[in-house]
Amino acid sequence: MEHEQCLVDVADVLLDVVRPPVDCGICRGITSVDTVSKLSPELFEMKYAYSGRPVVITDATVGWSATKTFSFDFFKGIYGEDSPVLQPSEVQCQFFPYKTDFKNLAEVFNMSAERAQMKDGTKPWYIGWSNCDSSAANILRGHYTRPYFLPSSAESSKTDWIFMGSKGYGAHMHIDNVGNPSWQAQITGTKVWTLEPPPECYHECVRSIQVTVHPGDIIVLDTNRWFHSTLITSDEMSIVIGSEYD
Repeated sequence: MEHEQCLVDVADVLLDVVRPPVDCGICRGITSVDTVSKLSPELFEMKYAYSGRPVVITDATVGWSATKTFSFDFFKGIYGEDSPVLQPSEVQCQFFPYKTDFKNLAEVFNMSAERAQMKDGTKPWYIGWSNCDSSAANILRGHYTRPYFLPSSAESSKTDWIFMGSKGYGAHMHIDNVGNPSWQAQITGTKVWTLEPPPECYHECVRSIQVTVHPGDIIVLDTNRWFHSTLITSDEMSIVIGSEYD
């Protein structure tokens, strides 16, 4: 596990070295993350969608059945044994073990029921994956809709990202290379996000911003330009689903 973590850290360092410089306008003058509701697509596009300015929308999952349906057992049940998501050699499906010892999603779904439900005395865990199973995608998208604040001109990615885990765990500080901004819906649990501008903007922007994302909230963030880490703070399991948009 330590060796795998070193590989992750090295990859993050290399990604930071080769990435293009960021326009510090994404963070200049920003000292906190806006928290809003009833956000019109027009205002979202003008102020947040492509500016790099992060925002949390508190009413964007109203009416989603995902908030009552998504669980460890739900995700385990939507994938058949031959699903590409469960195949270690499937390059189209990404799996993020973070600090766990899991090698793939199949191992996650084979953990003990006690550990999966975060019973006292069991080892905590946090993982993420991209869904590349079209049958599962149809099931997933039957439980949520396109966030209402996205402008009609924005195209959503066909790939869903799911992140799930227990209190005290989360993602280390890193920057992504996914091409577009993204939204992430906090279905259950509570997660604290820490955002940092890229090093070239340290002289113009605050060094760190934190925001707590609660169940039902959606955070929109350009993870290709903001360094970010997450930490689950709730006793309840954290489940997040998200996607990119352009």
